[in-house]
Amino acid sequence: MPGNDIPTNELSKHEQLLHYIRELPVGTKVPVRQMAKERGVSDGTAYRAIKEAEQLGLVNTKERIGTVRVDKKRRSNPEQLTFAEVLEIVQGRLLGGQEGLEKTLHKFVIGAMELDEMITYIDAGSLLIVGNRENAHRIAIEQGAGVLVTGGFGTSEEVRELANERELPILTCRHDTFTVASMINRAMYDRLIKRKIMMIADLLEPTPASRNGVLKQSSDVADFLKVSADTGNSRFPVTDEWNRVVGMITSKDVIGAASDQTLDKLMTRRPMTVTLSTPVASAAHRMVSEGIELLPVVDRQRKLVGAINRGEVLRAMQFANRPAHLGETFDALMWGGFSEQRDEEGRPYYTGLATPQMSGPLGTISEGVLTSLMQQAASRAVEDLRKREHVLDNMTTYFLRTVPVESSLSLVPQIIEASRRYVKVEVQAVQDGETVAKAMLTAQTIDPA
Repeated sequence: MPGNDIPTNELSKHEQLLHYIRELPVGTKVPVRQMAKERGVSDGTAYRAIKEAEQLGLVNTKERIGTVRVDKKRRSNPEQLTFAEVLEIVQGRLLGGQEGLEKTLHKFVIGAMELDEMITYIDAGSLLIVGNRENAHRIAIEQGAGVLVTGGFGTSEEVRELANERELPILTCRHDTFTVASMINRAMYDRLIKRKIMMIADLLEPTPASRNGVLKQSSDVADFLKVSADTGNSRFPVTDEWNRVVGMITSKDVIGAASDQTLDKLMTRRPMTVTLSTPVASAAHRMVSEGIELLPVVDRQRKLVGAINRGEVLRAMQFANRPAHLGETFDALMWGGFSEQRDEEGRPYYTGLATPQMSGPLGTISEGVLTSLMQQAASRAVEDLRKREHVLDNMTTYFLRTVPVESSLSLVPQIIEASRRYVKVEVQAVQDGETVAKAMLTAQTIDPA
């Protein structure tokens, strides 16, 4: 939404600080006390502004570096795990080095080798995963690495004191080394997948509310007309005195109203909102299905941080690349063994193998897996037809026969009906020439036009 420039001296102290931070070049350090002194505010006010700037993705605070202005678009580079996060992942407990829990690690090393060889793999910022080997614990701390002791073992008091002195965590958990490595690896993959999903934060550069032409519930129709003329927009979020979104106001709402009529009597209350962490696809679905043209973006306290319009969301959906999931989502794992084929008329169908991992309690392919496979086949047929993103509205499934594991399976989608907004698809699951399941799906296309 276009900004409505307001002199900086008319902003609150908090908004002035956010504006100051936003204008800093990427890479600039942002010391709290120095900023407070330069801007003439208390340390507490500056600290609160830094915390909000972190939530908005404007700054990042790192151990031994401090707070730094960052590029908000760098979300595509996943951040490293902290030792505190590892402690939570493995459900362990801390033996020493509490002051270093927020430090990040760049790799982990499995301590299943001779000590002399192990040393060559350990460096500062790594995590040594090892059992009851106190010499290895001590050497890792001396090398600047954290330690995770597996099998529920502890360590010596000498190592604990060294960990406290170096501010490097030493953790312990009851799991074995292989399980711990798998748990950490899974967490890292999950983080990569999440980072590939386009969020509202990737589209929006939040600005102070008063710079966006936002109206208060105590504003009147004359204020609306002035802001509308200044910005060229016809709809705005309405906030209360604490900057919380309480309504939406449009040009249709003020038709025929007196110029001194306050907006709280005309606005639509409890409007739909999104947050910076809302997936763009979810926002697009809401806007299309509900006919919404503008979505306020709020923080956890429903305070306004910006707004995003339908055109911006749908264009992002149109040009966004499909996220690479590295074969680690459940859908990707189930679909991994299927390949696309074409019939004589060029229509797609998909063939693959019912693997043992797809089996249910009876030793046949589970109904849930079969449902997911039919849904994915329908999704690909819609994409092949429209070349557009879409969301599933409803799905009805029929299971006619069980499917043995390690049998060949074909998924045959057929477009039954297609309009600009909706597509109806029938999918048959075929094994040995016989239909074993069928599904009827309706999908809503996300049309950027």
